[in-house]
Amino acid sequence: MRFRTTLLTVAAAAAVLGSATAQAQIAGAQPLSVTVEQSQALLEGWSVKKSVLGKAVYNDDNAKIGTVRDLIVAPDGSVSAAIVAAGGFLGVGSHDVAVPIASLDVRQGNLYLSGATKEALKATPAFQYAKIQSPPKPKKAEKQ
Repeated sequence: MRFRTTLLTVAAAAAVLGSATAQAQIAGAQPLSVTVEQSQALLEGWSVKKSVLGKAVYNDDNAKIGTVRDLIVAPDGSVSAAIVAAGGFLGVGSHDVAVPIASLDVRQGNLYLSGATKEALKATPAFQYAKIQSPPKPKKAEKQ
């Protein structure tokens, strides 16, 4: 299974489910529920938190070239890029670069970026998050 397909499934599920609840979901019973087929696909998918974020990225020579720090979800809901940190120690002095999801591959449970080196990643322009205004913090709704 291609890495980007898996991440798209996980991202779509995360967008639909929001956060996990202690109650079982019944298809059609909740306003934002998923179908039985979608639930089955979720069970076969990966957890981004457990299987992707913080995981090493290797090149074709099995040399570690970076670590996945973040995933970027495009406005259409697709996972468009992985933010890979190259160099540094414990996040200090690292050089973050955006890598297209289509460029990453999963082999034997490891993430690979073909043809890449740590030096090539460090030579790539650093990724910078868009400077957008944060939405206001939610306030507790008053009962009517």
